[in-house]
Amino acid sequence: MPEDTPQPPPPPPPLAPSEPVTTPAEPQIPFNIGEEFGTARKNLPPTKILLLAVAGIAIITAVVGFVQKPRQTANGSIDQVVMVELPGQTQVMVAIGLSNHNFGKNPYVVQDVGAVLEANNSSFPDQAASVVDVARYFEAFPALKEHAYDPLKMGTSIAPGGDLQGTIVVTFPVPASTFNNRKSLSVTVSAAEQPIPLVLTK
Repeated sequence: MPEDTPQPPPPPPPLAPSEPVTTPAEPQIPFNIGEEFGTARKNLPPTKILLLAVAGIAIITAVVGFVQKPRQTANGSIDQVVMVELPGQTQVMVAIGLSNHNFGKNPYVVQDVGAVLEANNSSFPDQAASVVDVARYFEAFPALKEHAYDPLKMGTSIAPGGDLQGTIVVTFPVPASTFNNRKSLSVTVSAAEQPIPLVLTK
């Protein structure tokens, strides 16, 4: 009896292909690069609010400017103008009587006074003569003193609510005929701590 030959074990059944392993997808986060860097529509306040803000700033600036704007604190007038022609010269000497009123809250201190003659399409300025010189001019030319006030002295203070009358004397390099046919005669009064001078014209 032949010996039994051992049979090899049967081959293992083929393995079933493995299922691919998948991971659940994470939710997508929306990303807009335009919004990331910002736009005027997204970042700025509404136009109406901007316009109201600009208007408010403009109103405040205007109010502050009006309140802080320098203002004149005195007024006055040219009351008298007396002219004499200097003998042998093409010049006239003029006595000008002034009235000034201080309606401010502080004293009005006269610091400087000058006059300008407008004639023949030209301007002729001059500063008021000193009180000492005015006295000599009144003596030399009595017509200048006939209706004059006391000479206006620089440094004179006008109290709040007060008035001041004074005469200044100036000289212009024009003949009497040119002065008489003048376009205008103006006087500028400058006061201490007053940024706006007082200009009187006749």
